[in-house]
Amino acid sequence: MGTMSQFLDLSTPAKRFRLVAVLEAITWLALLIAMFFKWVLGHTEAVAVPGMVHGIVFVLFVLVSLVTAVQLRWRVGVTALALVSSIPPFGTLVFEWWAQRNGHLAELSDGQTPQRLAA
Repeated sequence: MGTMSQFLDLSTPAKRFRLVAVLEAITWLALLIAMFFKWVLGHTEAVAVPGMVHGIVFVLFVLVSLVTAVQLRWRVGVTALALVSSIPPFGTLVFEWWAQRNGHLAELSDGQTPQRLAA
């Protein structure tokens, strides 16, 4: 139970970013499954709800990325990577892992100094 409460802790910009990045990936998965039902099984209505939910979470991810970039003083290159990561499926997870390993997500990065990415 402690892991779940840690995951839902939204007390810092990095923790909020991580939660929204994971939600964006989950909604991508739901949309991909819905697209299978639409295009392979012929259920045209299958993408309505997952598509709308993914769209909302996508916009939320963009907003949270921009707020996090300002709060954690990301360089332009890091911010651009965060925004681009929302386009391919599961890209937000890859970016979150990369940002954590490279010290761009503050307390999630185990005290590492951020490596500067060219602006």
